[in-house]
Amino acid sequence: MVQLSLSRRLRRTPFSDGVDAAGVKAYTVYNHMLLPTVFRSVQEDYHHLKQAVQIWDVSCERQVELRGPDASRLMQLLTPRDLRRMNPGQCFYVPIVDETGGMLNDPVAVKLAEDRWWISIADSDLLYWVKGIAYGYRLDVLVDEPDVSPLAVQGPRSDDLMARVFGDRVRDIRFFRFDEFDFQGRKMVIARSGYSKQGGFEIYVEGSDIGMPLWNALMEAGRDLDVHAGCPNLIERIEGGLLSYGNDMTDDNTPHECGLGKFCNTQTAIGCIGRDALLRVAKEGPVKQIRPIAIGGDPVPPCDRHWPLLAGDKQVGRVSSAAWSPDFNTNVAIGMVRMTHWDSGTELMVQTPAGTRPATVMETFWN
Repeated sequence: MVQLSLSRRLRRTPFSDGVDAAGVKAYTVYNHMLLPTVFRSVQEDYHHLKQAVQIWDVSCERQVELRGPDASRLMQLLTPRDLRRMNPGQCFYVPIVDETGGMLNDPVAVKLAEDRWWISIADSDLLYWVKGIAYGYRLDVLVDEPDVSPLAVQGPRSDDLMARVFGDRVRDIRFFRFDEFDFQGRKMVIARSGYSKQGGFEIYVEGSDIGMPLWNALMEAGRDLDVHAGCPNLIERIEGGLLSYGNDMTDDNTPHECGLGKFCNTQTAIGCIGRDALLRVAKEGPVKQIRPIAIGGDPVPPCDRHWPLLAGDKQVGRVSSAAWSPDFNTNVAIGMVRMTHWDSGTELMVQTPAGTRPATVMETFWN
C-alpha cells in the first residue's frame, strides 16, 4: 500500500484531531492541506448526508483576504461577475479568470465591508495571482491569507444543530448571506452555503485555537440528531452538478464552457482582466460545454483521469467525474461535450477502465 509522506508542507487543520477521532479513512490533498474524503464508506456517508447532519472540516477552502481602500476594485478586476450591487453581508459565487478568459478558480466571495473581502477558494494557488494583480496595478490593498478555517455543517438537520449552538437567529440567515454570531466570546461569520445540495452552513472560524472547542460543541449538541463527521461526497456532488476545479475544469476552460455564463456580466463588469476575451466568447458561444452524463452498466471505478466520450470512432468529449448513484440506480457523471453532441438524449460511448460503456447526455443534473 502506497502511503503519503507527511511534512509541514502538507498542513493539518484546526479540526484534524476531531477528524482523526471520528475515524477518517481517507484524505486527499487540497490547497496544501488535508481534506477528508471518506469516513465509513462513500456510500454510507452519502446516505447519512441526505438523512441527518454532518460536520465537515473544509479548512482547505483557504481565504484570500483583500483589505484596504482598493479592495473592491481589486475584487472586480478578478471576476467577470458584476459586483457593484453586492452589499456587505452577501456571498457571491464568482468565476476568477485570467487575461484569456480561462478559469483560475471558482470561489465564493464574502463581502465583509467595502474595504474588506474574503475569497474562499477552490484548489489552486490563487493567492499569488491576486498579489501579482494588486502589485501590478499599484493598488492600495493588503492581500494575505488570514488564520480563517471554514467548518461546514451540512444536511437536512443542520438548522436544528446550529440553533442549539448559536441560537435560533441562525435560522434566519438567507441563502448565500452571512451574519456574525458569538461562540465562547468570539465573533464568527456564518453563511448559509456549502458544497452540497442538502442545505447547511459554513462557519468561518477565525483563530486556530477555537477550532476544536467548536467541533466538540457541535458534536455534543447533535448527539440525538445523529450527527457524524463527514466530508464533501463524490456521489452527492455529481448528482447536484457541483463542479470541482482541477477535475471538471481548468484554466483551459472559460466560464461559458463550464456552464457558468450566468455569472459573467461581461457587458457591465468593467475592469475585469479577462473581459475582452470573454466578450468574444459570449458573442460566438462555446464550442463545448459541461453536461450531465448517465453511464450504463455496473458501478464504474474511480475516475482518476479523463475518460474519452466517443461518437463512433470520433472523440467528442470526456468524462471528468463519475460515481454510482444508489438513489438513481445509475452511474452519474460530469462531462465536457462538443456542441455537435451535447443535446439531451444524445447516445455516446465512454471508455472507462472497466471497458467501453453506453453513455447518455442528460437534460439536467439529478439533484
